[in-house]
Amino acid sequence: MITTHDIKALREKTGAGVLDCREALTASSGDLDKALEALRAKGAVVAEKRAHRDAVEGYIEAYGHAGRVGVLVELRCETDFVAENAGFRGLAHEIALQVAAQAPRWVSREDVPGCIIDEMVAQEREAALASGKSAEIAERIVAGKLERFYREMCLLEQPYIRDDKETIGGLIQDKVIAFNEKILVHRFQRFELAE
Repeated sequence: MITTHDIKALREKTGAGVLDCREALTASSGDLDKALEALRAKGAVVAEKRAHRDAVEGYIEAYGHAGRVGVLVELRCETDFVAENAGFRGLAHEIALQVAAQAPRWVSREDVPGCIIDEMVAQEREAALASGKSAEIAERIVAGKLERFYREMCLLEQPYIRDDKETIGGLIQDKVIAFNEKILVHRFQRFELAE
């Protein structure tokens, strides 16, 4: 049986509407994790449908930490209505905190220059083969290290600092569901005083 407590918990996690949360919980037989996955899948469909739309509105969040680290994040959306929403601005702040704490270098894996990936793959493959691993095992090692590199260096794939079961990409998807519009991190910059 789906309770109002379950609906409220899912709604707090995603920002989705009451009916969407109820439908997702009903379809997943009350399993909160499966309902969350279903809402995220729905958000991915919405994002894909809106991919051709221009995200021309947005908000720039500035965050400074102890006078030693500064961050600027440009978060984009489709409408000024969403750009002025406290939830959207809160998302921009959370992303700025993430950038300050975890120092990603790129927004997504698609932004990583190919020359960096090629060099890393070649080094890791050579090291694995030199240690006596077979070519098949070496390729698996390289693939694993590449995935770890993406999780550490690409903002959207990093575990969220407040909940390591969540990624920044998932956090943004939750807001796509809530606002029913395209949201993307356009760019960010991190500044840190040199030691």
